[in-house]
Amino acid sequence: MNWLTNFIRPKIRSIVEQQKDVPENLWQKCPSCEGMLFHRDIKESLNVCYHCGHHMRISVEERLEVMFDDGKYTKVAAPKVPHDPLKFKDRKKYSDRLRDTRAKTGQEDAIRIAKGTIGGCPVVIAAFDFAFMGGSMGAAVGEGIVKAAEVAVKEKAAFITVPCSGGARMQEGAISLMQMPRTTIAVNRVQNAGLPYIVLLTDPTTGGVSASFAMLGDIHIAEPGCMIGFAGKRVIQETIREELPEGFQTAEYCLEHGMIDMVVPRDELNATLSRILNIIFNKKIKVKKGDNNSKKNGGNDKKVVSDKPSGVKAALTQKTTADKAVKNAPANTNADARQKTATKTAARTSAKK
Repeated sequence: MNWLTNFIRPKIRSIVEQQKDVPENLWQKCPSCEGMLFHRDIKESLNVCYHCGHHMRISVEERLEVMFDDGKYTKVAAPKVPHDPLKFKDRKKYSDRLRDTRAKTGQEDAIRIAKGTIGGCPVVIAAFDFAFMGGSMGAAVGEGIVKAAEVAVKEKAAFITVPCSGGARMQEGAISLMQMPRTTIAVNRVQNAGLPYIVLLTDPTTGGVSASFAMLGDIHIAEPGCMIGFAGKRVIQETIREELPEGFQTAEYCLEHGMIDMVVPRDELNATLSRILNIIFNKKIKVKKGDNNSKKNGGNDKKVVSDKPSGVKAALTQKTTADKAVKNAPANTNADARQKTATKTAARTSAKK
């Protein structure tokens, strides 16, 4: 039996020990359809399940790269605020929670501010980080929203917020609740300056965030399937003692009932925001080579701008000119003569234009 212990066992052990450990993060399961997702494929699809289309959460850095032109943006530092002003403690000191979360995420708080362009238009974005205490809104987050709004007004840029939060940060008590009116005032400053305020609702948008600045946008866009509401579904059912409809508090349900304007997949965010901002800022969109308008202009990639009325507008202009000519025609002429005079006058006026 020595050959088993002296030869076979060491041989098997050497083969097994030479095998490399398989990383645990190569695959992940979709929380919606439970399909297995390969890490490279899910990264290429921007954390969207390629089986069922479920939108999973992504980091703030990835989201900003998706939204800004060419993924390029400039970070704006958020103002410093007093930490743990109430000296709060439950099972753990609030100061200890902040220290541990900052060490884990590498960020000061749950808000990130960045500026850049979308569709060539200047934009300031304030995005929430759900990894930082569930994206809860405390004094630091409120100060960040105010700072982002000030930058938008100063640079005459569009202001976009991306809430991803469970609501107010209860460890800061009334101070966290006071961020609701503060952020509302900040949004009003942007709107009073004549600048667009757009909200991109992500999963989840609940609590004091949804009860303040998150639902005050000029335009509300939501990611497919994201949760939007104030209180949780279970709490509402226990309060009203009624069964809630299927899909309640989802983006699609809110769209159907007029709470939001559109539901946009993640890979179409930049293109959708570009169209909206170019319309708001009244910018002329360049015609790409190969388009019909480009061919008519000799294949040059130039802006197509025409001051001459065309189509329905031209017809209405000609009719208005003819009516004026009829009224101004000499009264002593007969109807046919007046009509001929009006037609000639309208033709001469259109030719001059």
